Amino acid sequence: MQHTGDDVLQDPALAGGDLAVQRVLLTLAVRDYGDEEDAEAFAEGIDQQLDAVREWWETPGPSPAFRQVPPPELKTRYDVEDFLREQGVRELRGRALVLFVTGHGIPGKSDTHFLQLPASVEQRPLATAVRTSDIIAAALDSHVDNVLVIVNTCFAGSMHAELAALQKDIRRSRRHRCNLDVLVTCGHDSRIQVLRFPTLLRRALRRLRRNAGITTPYLSVPDFMAEYARGLREEEERTFKLQRVFDGGNYQPSPCLPNPGYVHLPEVLGATQRHEPLAAEYWLDRATGRTQETDQGWYFRGREQLNRAVASFLGPHSPRGVLLITGCAGSGKSALLARAVTLSDPVFRKEPLYKTAQDSAPRDTVPPEGSVTAAVLARHMDAAQVAADLLRALGEGPATVPATGDPVDVWSRQIRDHVRSCGQTVTIVLDGLDEATEQARIVGDVLAPLAPFCGPLLPGQRQDEDTSAVPAVRLLIGVRSSRPEGGSPDGAGADELGLLRTLRDTFPAARVERTDGDSSKHDIAEYVTALIGDAMDADIRGQVVPAVVEAVWPSFIDARLAGDQLRSTKDPMELALSEGWHTKLERGIRGLLQHDLQQVEQVQGLPPEVALALLQAAAYAKGQGVPWGEVWPAIAGVFLMPKRLSVEEWDPMIEKLLSGRLSGYLAHAVEDDRRVYRPAHEELVDVLLDPDAGLLDFGGRDA
Repeated sequence: MQHTGDDVLQDPALAGGDLAVQRVLLTLAVRDYGDEEDAEAFAEGIDQQLDAVREWWETPGPSPAFRQVPPPELKTRYDVEDFLREQGVRELRGRALVLFVTGHGIPGKSDTHFLQLPASVEQRPLATAVRTSDIIAAALDSHVDNVLVIVNTCFAGSMHAELAALQKDIRRSRRHRCNLDVLVTCGHDSRIQVLRFPTLLRRALRRLRRNAGITTPYLSVPDFMAEYARGLREEEERTFKLQRVFDGGNYQPSPCLPNPGYVHLPEVLGATQRHEPLAAEYWLDRATGRTQETDQGWYFRGREQLNRAVASFLGPHSPRGVLLITGCAGSGKSALLARAVTLSDPVFRKEPLYKTAQDSAPRDTVPPEGSVTAAVLARHMDAAQVAADLLRALGEGPATVPATGDPVDVWSRQIRDHVRSCGQTVTIVLDGLDEATEQARIVGDVLAPLAPFCGPLLPGQRQDEDTSAVPAVRLLIGVRSSRPEGGSPDGAGADELGLLRTLRDTFPAARVERTDGDSSKHDIAEYVTALIGDAMDADIRGQVVPAVVEAVWPSFIDARLAGDQLRSTKDPMELALSEGWHTKLERGIRGLLQHDLQQVEQVQGLPPEVALALLQAAAYAKGQGVPWGEVWPAIAGVFLMPKRLSVEEWDPMIEKLLSGRLSGYLAHAVEDDRRVYRPAHEELVDVLLDPDAGLLDFGGRDA
């Protein structure tokens, strides 16, 4: 039976599984050219190419692995045609097809490119070689949704005009619906260097696994080309960089290109973070009080009164309202909010870490399951970004904004429409509002329109199980404020013109809880005790911890750094009794960072001036942080001047920074699909960018 057009059916034996998700790697490699000079070395080089390609496309990921078809032995043009027919390439269906073609090429006199075979006669390519465009056409005109062809042959760059003509013969619906790309490794007049391709491919593989920081499971074609090109010497760029000779116009991550550096993060938080997996790590870092992201401990203790207030606010008897969590810098506001986000999340409650947290706290301090609907970190975001993130956390895609429209207005209305129609109480947690770039507009245009759903019910209204008639919103907001004078419980006097006052004016019925009261001394003591753990005997801890608390209060971030230094040093008692260390403690985060910089070369072989330059670069970066790649070394190089490091020297230095204790000074996020790094607290940013901080001035013998 014959089939035409889009109704072609593929033999299930060729599918290798579900046709909808099938991904296939095919290779056509001509390795044996008989009596040619250096034939043995050429064949070995082809084998290395195949090994490099096989390793890259074996990369695990969220999709089923590529079905890799063993390359056939190619002697004549009929071997190529038989392979295409036997594999059903022209009728293939599935999600992704990658075709790798390598060997010698012959440039035709009519702008036609041929794949040379051992039996080819150079003067008779039409009869004895294979048009490379015919091989490419078999893949491009198949029924696979995403096709990538890589041609590594002599003179492959000469196919531009030939493939431009071929593009017109591919049915229009396929060109518009599918992603079709052809890359070549050689220019129109350059010959293949058989070991160059596997060398560059393996270098790109190592970079992606180590420092590129691309967080998507797949790469885009431009990203793949850029990582490949980074391994080229300047004089090679014109001749051997990848060229896109058939451009499908797609610049999004492609299922044809698995990302070797992709790390699948287990889903530790559910609906509140489904739009951004790495954001879950932020809430976990803050909730647990851990010092490294690989740490599986839960260290925050105490804070029972505050946690009880938050849990009550999130309980079934409080369907409407606003609770403001405020305090001075570093006093644990984010930790309080993050604890509510994590412990209320249905997915996290199935994790063993949840039981650890639950067992260490009274039952009435644990918020009800599912009580938080959406959680957003506003740090360095404008009003439009906060509104968009909030919509995604609510499970809504931000609506398309008209050319003359205002995204904030459009998305704010969309949030209100969601509240009115969802039929349940909507609880929003917003952290880092004081670190946002448009604080006033976030309050006035995103939060204030929710005020009617947060305030007390009007006479005659009744809040019951059905909130569709009377929509209900709870806002749990973290915002920094200075400590009040004279013991005022709400800090109103000190912040009469500040952000806290703006929020109180916007939500007159809002409750305020402070995190920097005298009771927090006991909480910090419990936290430091948990961090030190078995590194000290209980009796010695009882002597050391009060002195630490007295020096760092009310800063939980200083407590975290001090506790980490005590538990990770070889002799905790010697450090605890050191007069120099206590002097640094009293200087806060500045002194603690100075202590770690002083130790880093001896412990990790990382020069302190290099470590500081990297931390300063992260503090200087705008947005969510600095990506590794080429950007971090470039910025750090400015701070390190006049000393210079080569490009090759920076990567191991960054690796040491991220694998040691100094990584505790950094938080990570995702921006533009890249993992980025930033200082863990705004107070640390101020210290790192202070030219008079003297962080490398280690003093005399005692220091």
